[in-house]
Amino acid sequence: MPTALFQGQTPLAVRMRPTSLEEVAGQAHLLKPGSPIRALAQADAAASTPVSVILWGPPGTGKTTLAQAIARTSGRRFVELSAVTAGVRDVREVMQEALTQRDLYGVSTILFLDEIHRFTKAQQDALLPGVENGWVVLIAATTENPSFSVISPLLSRSLLLTLQPLSDDDLGALVDRAVTDPRGLNGSVELADDARAALVRLASGDARRALTALEAAATITLGTTDDDSVPLVTAEAIAQAVDRALLRYDRQGDEHYDVISAFIKSIRGSDVDAAVHYLARMIEAGEDPRFIARRLVISAAEDIGLADPQALQIAVAAADAVAFIGMPEGRIPLAEATVYLATTAKSNAAYLAIDQAIADVRKGGFGRVPVHLRDAHYPGAKRLGHGKGYVYPHDSDIGIVPQQYLPDDLRGRRYYEPTAHGQERDVQARLEKIRRILEA
Repeated sequence: MPTALFQGQTPLAVRMRPTSLEEVAGQAHLLKPGSPIRALAQADAAASTPVSVILWGPPGTGKTTLAQAIARTSGRRFVELSAVTAGVRDVREVMQEALTQRDLYGVSTILFLDEIHRFTKAQQDALLPGVENGWVVLIAATTENPSFSVISPLLSRSLLLTLQPLSDDDLGALVDRAVTDPRGLNGSVELADDARAALVRLASGDARRALTALEAAATITLGTTDDDSVPLVTAEAIAQAVDRALLRYDRQGDEHYDVISAFIKSIRGSDVDAAVHYLARMIEAGEDPRFIARRLVISAAEDIGLADPQALQIAVAAADAVAFIGMPEGRIPLAEATVYLATTAKSNAAYLAIDQAIADVRKGGFGRVPVHLRDAHYPGAKRLGHGKGYVYPHDSDIGIVPQQYLPDDLRGRRYYEPTAHGQERDVQARLEKIRRILEA
């Protein structure tokens, strides 16, 4: 097999780009019958009231693909600009040509603007006349939150559509099609099951990444095959193509649960190096960073609690940051939160307290609310004695008064027992004083 089989061809990811909406992988929520995307693709090319859209989603989820498929299906003229290289002059030239095409030839133009978040305000302002007057149908793509990166006048004139990372099933089907499709590898190789799984895992929802790795691995495989049999692309070829070790990691299998378990237990055990190691394994294996972030938030509440109340704030901030900036940069706030949680004081006292209280309630140990704590604001409540004998704590010099709060059946029950770790040490001393006053 010649090693130069793919030389001179456009990249596999480009060759496999769908020519219609029916070929688009994933994004089923945007492609339902009657959806804005379907309506835009089926619209008459000379429609007088076209709708512009902003496509927001991670790389490799099909933003360019959707724009081109809409143009082909609707018969519109397609023009693409990149915000990295285009300036205001380029935008104005496209607008003028689109106006000419519409008025002289009745041809509508789709302007696909990639990475619109890189456009300055002045550059985005240049788009407004064409969008507002219908000279072009703008389809803009961005990997960043448009609320922060796109000017309000443009947002208000466009539909905002959010794309999701491709599922493992979507990626698997896409890879299979690329192997056999005449536009793709045309059956020149076969794909081993473990290689297919590796491609899906490494892609992390990015179709372009999956196809790029597949093409590189196929080139390596063809270059090392001497006989006439159809070469088999193996997991080893995938590892060589992407220049990294392939981790054994199934996002739905045992390894997924084993690694996240080790990650959380390392944080709980204050072994920061082990925690960072397991974090790196998950990131490299293509684990969903939102899943990791959620587990960090749980760990902050469950294992650290009031020994360091700031831990929960840091974990939540890391989760927000990952959602905002995405990967690979999201690895940095994930690492910061992991290091902080692993190295700070630990306490599961609040976690134990709520579980013990829930257990009592489930066993029927809830009793009636003491009369003096019941609501006394509705008509007739005072006649029932509600609120009678209640002492307002703020009237006390110390803000605490001897008073029963738990139901009679649970009087004296203690749920929260603070540890002597971190900031909870101060809580421990204060709580003992409070309980002595309440029970006096």
